[in-house]
Amino acid sequence: MLENIDLKTLTTFGVSAIANKFETFSNEEEARELTKFNQDELLILGGGSNLLLTKDFNGLVLKNEIKGISTIEKNDNSVLLKVGAGEIWHEFVMYTIDKGYYGIENMSLIPGSVGASPMQNIGAYGVEIKDVFEKLEALEIQTGEIHTFSKEACAFGYRESIFKRTLKGKYIITQVYFRLSLQATLSTHYGAIENELLKQGITHPTSKDVSNAVITIRKSKLPDPKELGNAGSFFKNPVVSKVIFDKIKEKYAEAPSYPIDEHNVKVPAGWLIETAGWKGRKIGECGVHSKQALVLVNYGNATGNEIFELSQAIIENIENQFGITLEREVNIL
Repeated sequence: MLENIDLKTLTTFGVSAIANKFETFSNEEEARELTKFNQDELLILGGGSNLLLTKDFNGLVLKNEIKGISTIEKNDNSVLLKVGAGEIWHEFVMYTIDKGYYGIENMSLIPGSVGASPMQNIGAYGVEIKDVFEKLEALEIQTGEIHTFSKEACAFGYRESIFKRTLKGKYIITQVYFRLSLQATLSTHYGAIENELLKQGITHPTSKDVSNAVITIRKSKLPDPKELGNAGSFFKNPVVSKVIFDKIKEKYAEAPSYPIDEHNVKVPAGWLIETAGWKGRKIGECGVHSKQALVLVNYGNATGNEIFELSQAIIENIENQFGITLEREVNIL
């Protein structure tokens, strides 16, 4: 077991934070043994893509490196895959495209691990994990037992699951099962995918074409964490009542929204932040990305606290200007 390890290279924000103890595990038994008699505070790391470290961690950090992709069943319409939680998400997406499986091509280039995908209910361009999720297996830290969670048991919400709420810190996700289609069912109507496909002269796209379009769009808007520290979208898109949104429309006629139900709409957090004048602003070693206001970035030597304080200033500004309270999508430690 390693001691006093800097986690800077293990999170996509690239901020320095020292872990008192550090170890990796590559299967359920190793995870069980490492947690069995552990008395320290515990942090499970996957791809480190949705985490902002604001202080050193005086405990045990375990990095999930459980690998493997296997076919559990296959019929004329679908395939059920069992995937190790330590697999890199984007590499898994590429694997499914190469195999001719449909369902997650819209989520290409999302950073992080497979194990984090149901925890966050990640999504992009009209598709979410819950659309293809079958079940998952997770190690209960207190007992060392493996439990299976169905889609219903995971209680998926918008970038939410039970593992971010009542079961936070109580389980280690080890295996995730995905049911993908063998039929050419593509979703291209959301965002700029159709425009990008037309730009490329593609009228009858394959899943690879859709993936390439998504990758092109994401690269044009989002910084590469290897070049500029970030965790992707820092804030959730807020859901507000139509009453509140109508008041915003009185002042900002161009304000965009997406209907949720007859009483509520979703407002793009990026629009709120950009309209408030934060897009492209740099404060010290951190700032708001110049191409996407939802993304906070580390220009090299920012501390986690500096990034957190920037996010707090944005939250307070948006609340004062629009009467909407933004919620962080990134986990803060």
